[in-house]
Amino acid sequence: MKVYFDNAATTAMDERVIEAMLPFMKDHYGNPSSVHSHGREVRTAIERSRKKVAELLNATPAEIFFTSGGTEADNTALVCGIETHGITHAITSPLEHHAVLHTLEVCEQKGKIKLTKLDVNEQGVIDMDQLEASLKANPNSLVSLMHANNEIGNINDLNKIGSLAKEYGAFFHSDTVQTMGHYVHDLKSLPVDSIVAGGHKFHGPKGSGFLYVRKDKKIHPFIHGGAQERNMRGGTENVIGIIGIAKALELAYEDMAGHETHVKALKKHFIESLKAGIPDVEFNGLSEDLDKSLYTVLNVSLPPSEANAGMLLFNLDLAGISASGGSACSSGATVGSHVLRALNHNPERDSVRFSFSRYNTIEDVDYAVEKLKELYAVEA
Repeated sequence: MKVYFDNAATTAMDERVIEAMLPFMKDHYGNPSSVHSHGREVRTAIERSRKKVAELLNATPAEIFFTSGGTEADNTALVCGIETHGITHAITSPLEHHAVLHTLEVCEQKGKIKLTKLDVNEQGVIDMDQLEASLKANPNSLVSLMHANNEIGNINDLNKIGSLAKEYGAFFHSDTVQTMGHYVHDLKSLPVDSIVAGGHKFHGPKGSGFLYVRKDKKIHPFIHGGAQERNMRGGTENVIGIIGIAKALELAYEDMAGHETHVKALKKHFIESLKAGIPDVEFNGLSEDLDKSLYTVLNVSLPPSEANAGMLLFNLDLAGISASGGSACSSGATVGSHVLRALNHNPERDSVRFSFSRYNTIEDVDYAVEKLKELYAVEA
């Protein structure tokens, strides 16, 4: 049996997304910047996709810019947000995805900003009092805090963070890669200035993404070379990626509540089965809390084991189970999780992230639990 539990890394493409993309691989191949009929029909399809994304997010088409994925979108928002708005101080957390963390660290190394990393407790909860104090001491800051963590699943309160950012005149960017397509984002009411998406996280194609920038917080382009994306991103558009991500988001919104109910039930069953089957099992961050973490992510901390030390993911792979994670420490060429290190996770305990999608089943969960029980039989 083969089981795929690494959906936070990437998801299987929906067949209906592939069907929507196929005509633009075969028949509609014009360059959307060309003025002839071949180009115009493709341009129309891109703008139809932009309008669809904007409608789903309750934004305007002029606020949506297609990119190569979440990483480019994060880089654009951060680097160009800092440059455009004359920002000299940024606030983030040590738990951010490297697309945010490394980008801000490079900006600091280049002398563009001073960077504040907020404290987090051992469950990965950020210090909101410190955020407010830092905003108060540094007017016109940039705040970049993710909607939900890709490793431990912790969900941040974007309304609370955004309200603080607005109160102190900050530019608020949120990496929403893990929640896009899984949670509703109403950008008319959500107090964010920019958010991002990667299509392959919600059953769309890899190499597709978009950036939302609020119309009253416009920024300069990150990639130069052409007038595409209303002069915001040079380069011929990834037409099939744009068609694919818009279709994937449309499908995600069609039955989002149903998908959440299904996946949350899988996660709940996984937690209960692990607790019953493996003594001393723990869960990292808030991932055990169904209300405060992504319903798609469960980060499991397993008891110390000589047989599995550093080999857990390999042993799971041998059993046909695809998952991700690792230890909090660094040894040799193996670099551990920066998120788990920030939580002071016990390096003697191996951790694994199981992440779910609407294509997973109860049978998948039961199989993974049984294999984990076999691997930890010596401790049982």
